Amino acid sequence: MPTPPPPQINDDVRRAAAVRAVEVRRARAAFKQELRDERLSLAEVFERAEHDEVVASTRISVVLGCLPRLGPTRTGRIMEQVRIAESRRVRGVGPKQRAVLLETVGRIGAGLVERRR
Repeated sequence: MPTPPPPQINDDVRRAAAVRAVEVRRARAAFKQELRDERLSLAEVFERAEHDEVVASTRISVVLGCLPRLGPTRTGRIMEQVRIAESRRVRGVGPKQRAVLLETVGRIGAGLVERRR
């Protein structure tokens, strides 16, 4: 049985999708910069994910990697220790995993869990 052809999309729909994609990329870049600048804590990331689709759909490994003092090696170790798959998104991290993540990251640097004042 042959596969059906993809749906026909007019130029207006395609343009709107491209504009939306740029907006999402910019929002995600701003979010990641907030993490790098320590203006946003890991606890606040989980709170924001409840109402912000951009944050909720970001991979948790990317979030951890943006935190100061957490490079790729530490991020990988933490993900393995907490048993979170590399493909897991922020919205997919369960309550027990969140608690362990907050505790683990908190031991590395208190500023990563609670925002510095």
